[in-house]
Amino acid sequence: MKLSAAFALFDDLFAAVRVAFVPTLKDIYQKPSLIFHVSRTFMSHVWSAFAAPTDENGRPVKKALLLYAAGTVLDLGAGFGHTIQYLDRSKVARYVALEPNTQMHPGLRQAAEKQGYHESEGSLIILSCGAEDTLQILEALGGPHPVDTITSVLTLCSIPSPDRVLNTLVRDVLKPGGQMLFYEHVLSPRADVAWWQRFWTPLWSIFLDGCRLDCPTHLHIREMTCADDEGKEVGMWAEGESWGKPGEPEENLWWHQAGRFVKHV
Repeated sequence: MKLSAAFALFDDLFAAVRVAFVPTLKDIYQKPSLIFHVSRTFMSHVWSAFAAPTDENGRPVKKALLLYAAGTVLDLGAGFGHTIQYLDRSKVARYVALEPNTQMHPGLRQAAEKQGYHESEGSLIILSCGAEDTLQILEALGGPHPVDTITSVLTLCSIPSPDRVLNTLVRDVLKPGGQMLFYEHVLSPRADVAWWQRFWTPLWSIFLDGCRLDCPTHLHIREMTCADDEGKEVGMWAEGESWGKPGEPEENLWWHQAGRFVKHV
């Protein structure tokens, strides 16, 4: 792997510090308790500056992928609501935005309302818990298997123990026959790129609210299992496929995969 590609991370890191450092200090000055959530506060300013260009960079892949979304959609790590612009309002009856960072909620709410989803009529639900808080999600949505589609866009990299969390979410929250749609940066299949991803992850995750470069999300999802009626371990999916981002360099530290998987009935 070329050193220029291996050290490309610093361009993004310096850009993040440049746009978010001073606003984060101001927030902490105005509300000192934010010192206990400094990484999350920093990330909200980073994402405010870079969410739009990041979204534009992945637009062709997300546009094709998210057209599959239907029914009640649970969007993991909804951020400022960029995913919602790709949803077909005639197919998606209810949008449930899971976003632990409450500093992003005003922008998220505004984006959802612009697309015709409103809390007052129940078509929009914003939850501030994390993806690991399955019981809270089920309580808010009224019981087991309330969701037709789970979507995740550049989110699973920052969830602790994503394999366990995802398995529980799909098992308990997603309806039989429901689908999981994802677009994530993941661990590269190239050993040299993967080495650098693992090397930089401890530094990168400090600044970017736990984001990991070395998370094999696509493999976690593909290999997901559940227990059948006899208690035997079987594959979670009736069908599924994943694919890469067209034209993406193999040496990219942020190597992307998208996928659609349908849960067994």
